[in-house]
Amino acid sequence: MKKIFFLLLVSASLFAKGPLPRTIVTTDGEIDDVDTFIRMLLYSNEYQVEGLVYSSSMWHYKGDGKGTKFTSEMEMTRTMYGPKTDLRWPGVNWIQDLLKAYAQVHPNLILHDKNYPSPVYLNSLVKVGNIDFEGEMEQVTEGSEWIRMKLLDNDPEPIYLQAWGGTNTIARALKSIEEQYSGEKNWASIKDKISKKAIIYTVMDQDATLKNYITGHWPQIRVFYNAHQFGSFAYPWKRIMPKATQPYFEGTYMGPKIIQNHGPLLKMYYSYGDGQKQAGDDEHIHGDPTKIKNAQWGSFSPYDFISEGDSPAFLHLVDVGLNNLNNPSFGGWGGRFAIAEGNPYRFEDNEKAADFNPETGKLDISYSQTRWLIAAQEDFAARADWCVKSFKEANHAPQITVKEGMNVSAKAGAILTLQVTSRDPDGNEVKLKVWPYPEAGIGKADVTLVEGRISVKIPATAKIGDTFHVVVEGTDTGSPALTRYRRVVITLI
Repeated sequence: MKKIFFLLLVSASLFAKGPLPRTIVTTDGEIDDVDTFIRMLLYSNEYQVEGLVYSSSMWHYKGDGKGTKFTSEMEMTRTMYGPKTDLRWPGVNWIQDLLKAYAQVHPNLILHDKNYPSPVYLNSLVKVGNIDFEGEMEQVTEGSEWIRMKLLDNDPEPIYLQAWGGTNTIARALKSIEEQYSGEKNWASIKDKISKKAIIYTVMDQDATLKNYITGHWPQIRVFYNAHQFGSFAYPWKRIMPKATQPYFEGTYMGPKIIQNHGPLLKMYYSYGDGQKQAGDDEHIHGDPTKIKNAQWGSFSPYDFISEGDSPAFLHLVDVGLNNLNNPSFGGWGGRFAIAEGNPYRFEDNEKAADFNPETGKLDISYSQTRWLIAAQEDFAARADWCVKSFKEANHAPQITVKEGMNVSAKAGAILTLQVTSRDPDGNEVKLKVWPYPEAGIGKADVTLVEGRISVKIPATAKIGDTFHVVVEGTDTGSPALTRYRRVVITLI
């Protein structure tokens, strides 16, 4: 009994959370959005969800119901589809359907973390935004007004606006603020407030509103622009993901570890050959078992992963100890970004954000994302278990601590000693390793780990202001094996 009480105390301390990042999701409802949404719900204890908004994109729009034909502004979809009255529209009920399934597993999820939001609360956040056509931002909608209200509220904390489809509903919200206040004396201060508060994480340009409106009218809003790295977590994953990572996304793992026998929410997760079909999208043929061999992106087996191209947007918010939330150039489960040329407010996954891929021996933009995917997938499997298992039966992530903190200073040529400890809420052993992350800093520092003590040797050629990143990685011996980190940034003085 004393052991159980001790483990409960440890788990409570590990799961205690400070202020969580605020976020609003906008989504066009593609099948990969559905899969992203399911994973996102299983991590909704890690951030403060403040909006779930239907929007449109170059791939999905409802139409105006009047037979009006629309031609895409984007070259790819203009060539593919030409004029359309509507395009692959999945409707405005799929979020609510997923939340019904979430409600069924919620009583079990809160056995693992009391911070999981209630189904009633999440349903109150569902709003319909600008959905008639790709890039439509002239209408004031329930969704755009919700975003506008949140941006104008008195909470000074940033709001991460996730664009899983187009940015048009976000753009409409910003335009409504501009229209309301641009003639007022306090317009400069309001614009400054919104510019500091809004952070847009967008997966590609899925309409032209970021380029045509937001960038010009709100140039100081921070934008995390994922144009490449998401692909390693999306439809072409077999062509991009390292070979060592791929088994964690194949049906032999996905089926038993995540989808099957994990409750009604995971049952709704789309995978290859699963027999499911999304209403409204004629191009969703992935579930047909007769069409998974020699498919568009390769040959697949039942329960193979299809796509979660939008998951990096919310994974950026999950604190696994990498301190990437306010430092997009640091890299983390949501990818790594570099400041765009000539624009300090735009962060891109360009060539400067590439990491060295040991499998190919080359710098690789995608590896900045894929290097974390085995740990992220094992973590997903644990969250799937939380839907059906008790706390004692399931596994929970360890906590890694560096006594000296996450930011230390040193001089060129110095040898630093850092002390590492780990705790595990399930009483599992935690295996530690340490590695330099040269791409995130100025270069490589030599590191060794012996019995909880890290020795870091700073190059004698380092200059004042240089930074060296050291990542401590701890993986427990539970099943699935879960990993957490502690990044230490060493600044030269």
